[in-house]
Amino acid sequence: MKTLIITLLALLGISCTAAEAQIVVGAEQVERYLPSLDGRRVAVLANHTAMVGETHLVDMLVAKGVNLVGIVSPEHGFRGTADAGEKVASSVDSRTGVPIWSLYSAKGRRLTDEQMAAFDVMVVDMQDVGLRFYTYYITMIDVINRCADFGRKVIILDRPNPNGMYVDGPVLDMRYKSGVGALPIPVVHGLTMGEIAVMAIGEGWIKKADTEVITCLGYTHQSRYTLPVSPSPNLKSQHAIYLYPSICLFEGTACSLGRGTDAPFEMYGHPQMQGCSYSFTPRSVAGAKNPPLKDQLCYGVDLRGVDDEAIIRNGFNLEYIIDAYNRTGLGEKFFTPFFEKLVGVDYIRTMIMEGKSAAQIRARWQQDVEHFKLLRAKYLLYKE
Repeated sequence: MKTLIITLLALLGISCTAAEAQIVVGAEQVERYLPSLDGRRVAVLANHTAMVGETHLVDMLVAKGVNLVGIVSPEHGFRGTADAGEKVASSVDSRTGVPIWSLYSAKGRRLTDEQMAAFDVMVVDMQDVGLRFYTYYITMIDVINRCADFGRKVIILDRPNPNGMYVDGPVLDMRYKSGVGALPIPVVHGLTMGEIAVMAIGEGWIKKADTEVITCLGYTHQSRYTLPVSPSPNLKSQHAIYLYPSICLFEGTACSLGRGTDAPFEMYGHPQMQGCSYSFTPRSVAGAKNPPLKDQLCYGVDLRGVDDEAIIRNGFNLEYIIDAYNRTGLGEKFFTPFFEKLVGVDYIRTMIMEGKSAAQIRARWQQDVEHFKLLRAKYLLYKE
């Protein structure tokens, strides 16, 4: 019914607003992709976010008689409960009996030739959050490359990008290509999973597979889309998702960003931070079994009161990192080698240590962002 209402509004020339109730994700438009699965051996790249209303995509496909032969699971596992980067063994889905092929197992992050030979169509459905260092899109493009090698069709069931309303941050210097950065795109790229795939193929960044995107209805890049399911164990709130582009950089420092607390990615701190009235102590919890600075009292900054729209206006914001760098007094020891993998360029660490402001550093990447926006415009599937 929701899909029908959106379609009728479009036919009548009535535009949809950014209201979440009017957005229909790709997976809910079953009539647009189910015929392509008829009589085919189907695999899905999905996790716990692949919901079709109140039903998981895997359960829905099996109930409709689709020949589902494999479930490919990304970082955090099929159920989305594993720690960041944690090894997750391949297994069998207890509800459907379908094999789960984990790409974060001890055997590596690539589908085997045997697995590739087992299916004809790969269906992709994962909720991304729109950041270059969020790994779901990297898993997707790796799978697309394999599908290109084996002549397999890819169907992407698209979902809104909750950070899709702006583009910001340095474009990845491919010298820093890694498991948290795979394409020459800004930190905040403003693309959905479907748009990333289309752009990566169009620009020749990945191999060309037969790829179809089931687009969302009622979504524009200015939509404020609240995720119905937490996309990973430590992104527990919409507020954290908005802060994530800037706060994730603390993963490449000596500081804590709140893993092991009730509000990860909504705070930052360190035992040596000066002039702070707020404090917290990271503990071992589900989804953060061994958080940075575990069991150490950290002094820092609580960001839970910062307005969402202010976070969006400020974009990829280095002020938090600069504040922590100055107040910890750690100098070079503040940073780890992982910082460059996250930020994607070599000049930001240097400029922070030289005392440059966030605005001065932003000016360094601004021209690259404008160039990327022009390139990106060719591949947008949704209005700005």
